[in-house]
Amino acid sequence: MGYMRKKECSEEVKQLIKDGRKKFVRVDEGAILYSMGVHTFRKLADEARAVYHIKKTVLINTKIIDEYLEHFRDEI
Repeated sequence: MGYMRKKECSEEVKQLIKDGRKKFVRVDEGAILYSMGVHTFRKLADEARAVYHIKKTVLINTKIIDEYLEHFRDEI
C-alpha cells in the first residue's frame, strides 16, 4: 500500500508562514502550500537552491522559493 499524504496544510501553518514566523517547511507541507506535487516542489526547491539537509530531515526555505518564483512572473 502506498503512502497517502495530507490533503491540506493546517491554517495555523499557513498563517505562520504568511507572518514570516515559519521560514522553513518540510517537502510535503511546501507542496501543499504552493499547490504542487511533492516531486515538482522538490525539483523547484533544488533549482532554487533552497534545500537544507539537517541530519535526516529535509527543510525548504520558503523565502528563497518566493524570490525564485518571482523570476517566472509574466510581464504584460
